[in-house]
Amino acid sequence: MKIPMKAKIIYGSDTGNTDYVIETYFLNELNQYFDSVEQIDVYKIEADTWDSDDLFIIGIPTWYDGELQSDWDDYVDEFELQDFTGKTFAIFGLGDQIGYDEYFVDGIGILAKIIIENGGTIIGHWSTEGYTFSESKALVDENNFFGLAIDEDNEDELTFERVKNWTKQIQEEYQNLVLQLNT
Repeated sequence: MKIPMKAKIIYGSDTGNTDYVIETYFLNELNQYFDSVEQIDVYKIEADTWDSDDLFIIGIPTWYDGELQSDWDDYVDEFELQDFTGKTFAIFGLGDQIGYDEYFVDGIGILAKIIIENGGTIIGHWSTEGYTFSESKALVDENNFFGLAIDEDNEDELTFERVKNWTKQIQEEYQNLVLQLNT
């Protein structure tokens, strides 16, 4: 069932992997649940982007030793100044759990902490089950990430099913949140 709301995917991508995952998997899945899905590259973000009541879906690959992707790195100081009170977010991130197992999807955690500190709500926590890594800033607790972890380097065959399940999960969580706010 579609909910009468919109979603904005705000993302950064240097190598094209995040673009690929959005275009190949996310857009089709999200369009099943939302009236419209707007895709915004973070380097093109406008000052009023955060003014809407849309669900904000953040896409962030983690670079090297736990660093933000370059466009997010350029934008993070402005991101830290935003008031996210009353805003709802879901976050997904790309990482390499074998080559960078001590920094796996750290970008998710870096942005999640800013969102929470600035009053935002994060939905779409994702289980760590099935992943192999040693450390991550993306952990809510020992069993869950703040959002969906994607490893296109080592487990690309799992991406579609993970995205499919996660988009259904965030739709249900968001719909319940909207219903609670309207009662």
